[in-house]
Amino acid sequence: MKRKSLGILFGCLCMQISTAWAGVDLVTLPGRESVQLTIYNSADLTLVREVRRLTLRKGLNRLSFGWANTLIDPTSLDIRAIDRPDAVRLLDVSYPPRISTQAIWTVESEIEGEVPVEITFFTSGIRWRAFYVGTLSPDEKSMRLQGYVLVTNRSGEDYEDAQTRLVVGKIHLLDRIAELARRSAPYGRPMALPREEVAERRKVYKTARMLLERPEAVGRPKEILKEGISEYYLYTIEGTETIPDGWSKRLPSFNAVEVPVVGLYRYEEERFGEEAIRFLSFKNDKEHNLGETPLPEGSVKIFRQVDPDGHLSYQGEARSKYIPVGQKVEWRLGPEPEVTVRPRMMRMRTENFSFNKDRNIDGWEELQDWEVEVKNHRDAPARVEIIRNLKHGFWKLTPGKEIARGFYKEDMDTVKFVLDLSRQEHKRFRYILRYYEGERRLRR
Repeated sequence: MKRKSLGILFGCLCMQISTAWAGVDLVTLPGRESVQLTIYNSADLTLVREVRRLTLRKGLNRLSFGWANTLIDPTSLDIRAIDRPDAVRLLDVSYPPRISTQAIWTVESEIEGEVPVEITFFTSGIRWRAFYVGTLSPDEKSMRLQGYVLVTNRSGEDYEDAQTRLVVGKIHLLDRIAELARRSAPYGRPMALPREEVAERRKVYKTARMLLERPEAVGRPKEILKEGISEYYLYTIEGTETIPDGWSKRLPSFNAVEVPVVGLYRYEEERFGEEAIRFLSFKNDKEHNLGETPLPEGSVKIFRQVDPDGHLSYQGEARSKYIPVGQKVEWRLGPEPEVTVRPRMMRMRTENFSFNKDRNIDGWEELQDWEVEVKNHRDAPARVEIIRNLKHGFWKLTPGKEIARGFYKEDMDTVKFVLDLSRQEHKRFRYILRYYEGERRLRR
């Protein structure tokens, strides 16, 4: 059974304002024709936009709104005639005595008869989170990436056939809205909420609505910039969904096929210990069949197609940060036991001593001969990065011919070796590391 928590009524004003509230003739408002949810995760706030058809008389009309058992902020309620917004005007809002969950609107209308109107308000309790499922091809050179959002409704209100929009990015304005929504309101007598408070809330809410009503905010998600407000993106989920109170629902956000990827295995003993850590690398741009929108923060699960019948093997999971358009992505999937790296110092010696005027040693060179064994036990190719952190910045490294083209100086005390291994391939390479110590650092 549908739960209806937010009761909205309307009636005709047929007597003076001083007349008792009980004398107002109120009838049930027709149901929603459509509803749109715009969910801001950074502020636990959702803008609800409903379309209903009211039967109004010319002159003054009264609308009564009830919000029992919901998390809406009654000071955010607003109404606008869709076809002739200048012909229907909200004059004031009053709060009946001894009723803490109802407000009475006074609406002036120049139209007689049925009028389609848009009713908007802010509510809390609706949240969303993103997650992704990636399926690698058998050769691991491409991936199908599917994005989803999980919407959870704890607002106290059911939303049937709702169009869902998601705001990605932190907007300081919305943090202010959340603060206003959490403040208690002393309802219980007409206009018990201070006028300054009502005016302050309406000003902030109006600014937030204005951002979303700009033409570029409708349709395909685009970047919206506003002076003094952080950039954010608006996602519109295709179609409509019914999201009852207390329920969670998974909604698809995108499906990208044949995204080129690079499987990377990184070894860095100081960071990861003696294990090679697997990373999946690609770029959020059009060349990688992405790049239409940024990718929200969320969890990632990666699988691999292992045979023509479509059987999958689980490869790992990661936590993805917010990824802007054009940015390179590296998802850390965890240790890979089938890729091993074993560095060994084969020999160490000192030479080229220097002496001070008292014939004491004040400088020397330390030479280290290293061998690194890399094994790929997987049935797919692997690119392996080996990061070696040196003890200081005074050194010279001579790579063996096996690795001469895969040696890179990262910074003053870090070097990187890169190897490409085919399936089930083992490789070894050597290098000589020369450290300059003492006064030899000045004479190198």
